[in-house]
Amino acid sequence: MKKFFMTLAVVMIAVCANAQVYLGGNVGIASVDYGGDDDETIYSLLPEIGYKFNDNWAAGVMFGWSKAGLKTYNGEFDTQEEIKAKTFELNPYARFTFLHGKLINVFCDGGFGYKHYYGTKDANADLWSIGLRPGVELKLNKFSLIAHIGFVGYQKYDHDNGYEFSVWGMDFDGNNISLGVYYNF
Repeated sequence: MKKFFMTLAVVMIAVCANAQVYLGGNVGIASVDYGGDDDETIYSLLPEIGYKFNDNWAAGVMFGWSKAGLKTYNGEFDTQEEIKAKTFELNPYARFTFLHGKLINVFCDGGFGYKHYYGTKDANADLWSIGLRPGVELKLNKFSLIAHIGFVGYQKYDHDNGYEFSVWGMDFDGNNISLGVYYNF
């Protein structure tokens, strides 16, 4: 394990020495009030690293972890069930910036994603996706604020108990927005 982390550190230093690298990601935290004294804290940590080939093209990978909980209530049987899940995800992408401005760039990320849910017997599942995520970059000297808005593509959900579904389409609602910060080397 020590060799893995040392190799990862050497690779990060070598990549960051080049002036076309960006490093950042997304962090999220929320509190869900189910009524009463029990609140659930939901968090996610999604670091990201990328490399700009030129002004138009870049490639990167976002990976990370999250923790969430869900309480369901069945009125017919007057029962309440709590499902806690943790996730690990990996999302490599290629980015094409098609509109350049002095302060704002508009881009589209094309890639695939993998998210594994684990934690309880009800939460072991995999989510696969492939598609496009449009976004906007606000350039602030060495830092950039990034917003991804929506998703266009295919998603497939596989649960360990055999339950699965897939979705083709686009999702541009207000719940599919992510915000992040990059440091440009």
